[in-house]
Amino acid sequence: MLPKTIQSKTHHIHSPFQFIQTLENCQKGQQLKGLQHLKKYLQEFGYLKYNVDHHSEVFNDLLESAIKTYQCSYGLNVTGILDSDTVNQMMKPRCGVPDYVNNGGTKPRHGHDDKSPFHSVAHYQFIPGTPRWSKSTLTYTFNSTAQVPNSLNIKSVFQSAFQKWAGVTRFSFKEVPKNSPADIVIGFHRLDHGDGNPFDGFEGVLAHAFPPSYGKCHFDGDEMWSRNPGPNELDLESVAMHELGHILGLGHEPTKPEAIMFPTFDYRRIKRDLNIDDIQGFQSIDTGVN
Repeated sequence: MLPKTIQSKTHHIHSPFQFIQTLENCQKGQQLKGLQHLKKYLQEFGYLKYNVDHHSEVFNDLLESAIKTYQCSYGLNVTGILDSDTVNQMMKPRCGVPDYVNNGGTKPRHGHDDKSPFHSVAHYQFIPGTPRWSKSTLTYTFNSTAQVPNSLNIKSVFQSAFQKWAGVTRFSFKEVPKNSPADIVIGFHRLDHGDGNPFDGFEGVLAHAFPPSYGKCHFDGDEMWSRNPGPNELDLESVAMHELGHILGLGHEPTKPEAIMFPTFDYRRIKRDLNIDDIQGFQSIDTGVN
């Protein structure tokens, strides 16, 4: 049995989202094996009501509506059919935080009971009530259950990411020793790690984080994290920048692929600089312009 550590991948492993490819071109009225998994996917990421008809393999009106909402959210052609562009977008590795479209259809996640936990203004999203950190100096620490290679130098990576957010916000960030009380706890974990949002292995969901003031920030230990990513490797700082956005209260920006808060990630790509939408989104949240 392999030790509980971040392993190098010597061959390609099928993505947990691979099943979506087998459903390409399906549409309302069809009955297909695998549609229940598609419904679960759309529920997990905020597009379909919780526990709605998940065991049915029928492509019904609710599923068509959810796909249309997904297509609209990502700026795709709104057909209600699982066309190739929609399949390609859905299969991309992504953040585990739901997109929280404003249809009132998502299961409450991350400790919030709102039916629609994120409200949208312009391209960015935020939580109703705009929960904010009540202080401007936030402490952070590291606590992982998956071993992280020393060569990754995660303290340096996160220090750089924190500095970039500090440069456009009112916050400063200070590391404290492991197991000390901290506002933000960063960790690498595998599969079920105790927060109700288990990881799914290589590819699929890569990381997730919680909004103010429950500052947990988790990364999938089954991924190949890097500071200089090659094929099948993820740039840790790029993903860290995204997850820290959630920690500060930002949701996703599905129509802005260049934004840090875009929900999906590409292996090997480096995207470490905040986009104007990221900055305006946080400033709107922080000043209560909603």
